[in-house]
Amino acid sequence: MLENKNSSSTSLSDIGEFKLIEHLTQEVKIHHKNTVKGVGDDCAVIDKNKLQTLVTTDLLVEGVHFDLSYMPLKHLGYKAVMVNLSDVYAMNGTARQITVSIAVSNRFTLEALEELYAGIHLACKNYQVDLVGGDTTSSIKGMLISITAIGEADKKDVVYRSGAKPQDLLIVTGDLGAAYLGLQVLEREKQVFQVNPHSQPILDDYNYLVERQLKPEVRKDVVELLKELEVKPTSMIDISDGLSSEILHLCKQSKVGCNLYEDKIPLDQQVISTCEEFNMDSTTVALSGGEDYELLFTISLEDYNKVKGNPNFTVIGHMTEEAEGRSLITRANQKIELIAQGWNAIS
Repeated sequence: MLENKNSSSTSLSDIGEFKLIEHLTQEVKIHHKNTVKGVGDDCAVIDKNKLQTLVTTDLLVEGVHFDLSYMPLKHLGYKAVMVNLSDVYAMNGTARQITVSIAVSNRFTLEALEELYAGIHLACKNYQVDLVGGDTTSSIKGMLISITAIGEADKKDVVYRSGAKPQDLLIVTGDLGAAYLGLQVLEREKQVFQVNPHSQPILDDYNYLVERQLKPEVRKDVVELLKELEVKPTSMIDISDGLSSEILHLCKQSKVGCNLYEDKIPLDQQVISTCEEFNMDSTTVALSGGEDYELLFTISLEDYNKVKGNPNFTVIGHMTEEAEGRSLITRANQKIELIAQGWNAIS
């Protein structure tokens, strides 16, 4: 519990992003019957009779979420949209509109902002989303981007974080860890450049990793595929802060435990080889790296045959009774507590 205003001050870095959100929103009261879901999931859900409106927003701050020394503005615009659309797909919905608000300092030119918006427009085109509004203002230092995404889903199709049951299978799409390693590669090349401004970045061996960091794609295709397979997940979340953090969100909201199997976590070969080069543990990178924007979801055992063998999905574990705890089963078959070590915005 945070200390009150009459006691000593509490540092935000001491409590972390998720506890801060919980604390600031614990007194929120819902005043309208059509507010189905407020704070606590990937999107807010607003009832519109048969259809439900999904709303999510993210704020990206220069120097915290992105570094323009290696992030092209067009890529930044594209990625900023992806961050928000991913939340809509994590609710099993369809993204329809976005609004974009930016604050910029006078070091940015008109041409620079045209580049930023070129990326935003490309994202809208690729994902069939309409840009319907926003705001612009000045910033004393740097750039801030706030995007709100609006989506919709049939009431019966919306998936929350809170629906997982013991024995449900835990499934992830794609592979994990590449975006974090892409960031490490870019940071290394930045340091080399600072020492020797005449050097050229060496990125050819890391193309997949760098692309996953600078220009991620989100899993609209998975939402469509699940409908084709007639599979409705029992719970779902997108992987933005790291696999371990997201699994623990599902466990907490669903009041269940889990067994996650280390040897089942999907890793691209470039992730494995780069972890060896950087002397990093690939499991730690996958668990804690973040920014993969894959989907993590649970399904009932009865639906296993519908997804079995599908290359888009990897079964990485299963949910348990809450009393059994939240565990990582290592390759050596040791059972250890799963802890959240994902990226923390409050530091």
